[in-house]
Amino acid sequence: MSITREPVTVIGLGNLGRALAGTFLSNGHPTTVWNRSTTKADTLVAGGATAAATVADAVAASKLVIVALLDPQVTREVLADAAQAVRGHALVNLTSGGPQDARETADWAAEHGADYLHGAVYAVPQTIGTTESSINYSGSAIVHQRWRTHLEILGKATFLGTDAGRASGYDVAILAGMYGMLGGYLHAAAVARASGLAATELTPMLVSWLTSLLPALTTFAGEIDSGDYTTEESNLAMNQAGLDTIISASTSQGVPAALLLPLKELIDQQVTAGHGTASLARAVESLRSVV
Repeated sequence: MSITREPVTVIGLGNLGRALAGTFLSNGHPTTVWNRSTTKADTLVAGGATAAATVADAVAASKLVIVALLDPQVTREVLADAAQAVRGHALVNLTSGGPQDARETADWAAEHGADYLHGAVYAVPQTIGTTESSINYSGSAIVHQRWRTHLEILGKATFLGTDAGRASGYDVAILAGMYGMLGGYLHAAAVARASGLAATELTPMLVSWLTSLLPALTTFAGEIDSGDYTTEESNLAMNQAGLDTIISASTSQGVPAALLLPLKELIDQQVTAGHGTASLARAVESLRSVV
């Protein structure tokens, strides 16, 4: 299917922004770029991009405006300088932030006559535009439908719904899981080193073990959504004892247990409350929002 080579603007030329702009350029789209530090546009300009003098000029150059800035605060500051220019344009914001940040930016866009779509990127800059890149979107269904073919140039595009904060909600949760896993791995590597084991020896065995545990996440998900934590298998009391052993073994070898103690505290709270025979997944109840 042939794509109309409509112009695209990319605001923000960090690693991600440069990759986005470069991908549009390589696919034949007239591409306007803007960045506070103008030298970051030099390579793109040499490749055919147009560097806008102001962010308002950059927005005016294209109906599709991709935003990839440092954080939500910077995004608000930069877009404020284009408040009069965004009317009638599609803003696709790929800046990382929380759900409320996305909703507030969507409200700002609506107040200024722009349509807003928020995206969460699952790719490193080098893989933008390849099958290894995927982006979840939420917000304006009109923007997603109108510009879907163009957005799919960047990677697999999945629309999650009209709540602008939904993509960020998924993103924060997924990345929290990722960092929790990485924290566990770093503790494991430290314990292995203290025991005279190389991380390269440990890692294949750890990956195999963790892979075998993945189905438990689906079981936990059902328990968390239903609120039924009845189990005949590994319960909170058993895991409490197991973590006590791991923490003791770690500290006896001089490895701080700082990465394990928060989970231990959640389990302790639930056992103290009388839920020792419940599934480990019940520890999530100690994280329930009180807002």
